[in-house]
Amino acid sequence: MIFKVYYQETKKRNPKREDTRSLYIDAANMPEARMIVEENTSHNIELIEALSDKALAYEQQGVNFKVVTVAELAAAKED
Repeated sequence: MIFKVYYQETKKRNPKREDTRSLYIDAANMPEARMIVEENTSHNIELIEALSDKALAYEQQGVNFKVVTVAELAAAKED
């Protein structure tokens, strides 16, 4: 299942709605999605949303749609 994760880049600052970003991740369930993001990034997770088939089809139309892998998350954390 594909999940959309809303997050802030860092946990060091107070969250600002204007700075909220999102990523898409494939996981078996919501707790697994949260665990993958928490273990492989320093992001402050705001919300994780399971995408229905219709929502996924809509999101796939966007230019920024890309399902990230665990390896990509880990590599971004090292940067």
